[in-house]
Amino acid sequence: MVETSKWVEITDADPTHSQRYIDRFAKMAEEGRDLAGEARFADAMVPRGARVLDAGCGPGRVGSQLVALGHQVVGVDVDPVLIAEAQRVCPSATWLVGDLAELDLEARGVAGGFDAILCAGNVMTFLAPSTRGQVLVHLGRHLAEGGRLVVGFGADRGYEFEEFRRHAEEAHLAETLALGTWDLRPFTAASDFLISVLGRAVSSSPPTADQAA
Repeated sequence: MVETSKWVEITDADPTHSQRYIDRFAKMAEEGRDLAGEARFADAMVPRGARVLDAGCGPGRVGSQLVALGHQVVGVDVDPVLIAEAQRVCPSATWLVGDLAELDLEARGVAGGFDAILCAGNVMTFLAPSTRGQVLVHLGRHLAEGGRLVVGFGADRGYEFEEFRRHAEEAHLAETLALGTWDLRPFTAASDFLISVLGRAVSSSPPTADQAA
């Protein structure tokens, strides 16, 4: 058993939290807020009809936009309430309830080999701290040859950027680009948000899931 994620702890303590999360983003959409930045970013990275894994997909906000752009999307999230909303919003994608710390899509009949994996929305900071490195290993193992993993999260959320980079290096992932915003502004020492684009390091084989545990 892996350590319970922070998100599960929050929803166990407050069963209304997930629906309020859904409602908050629905209200933002009604107000005309731009909620498509992550999807535009991912769309620019891949060819038409690419396979994209939305890791920590929530209610399908990003994944459904990528489906509308013609991509094949698989979304995974630990919260069944959010997954049910994703299925309602975009039934043509594949949405799965699952803990990223135990991610093994092939065991569930879904092929790996994703052209891009997107882990946005501060997902990494909602993981149990003991599982963060393990999650990066699992995500790296699901990349296609030449595929890229995009991780985005904010500062002051209990996960330092340099600790994340250390975990990525230990997972045999190499950072090829660092940005400070989804609209491609550069990452600097003053940035309070990191978007890290990672690929498999070419110098060695990725660790196994057991080695990451």
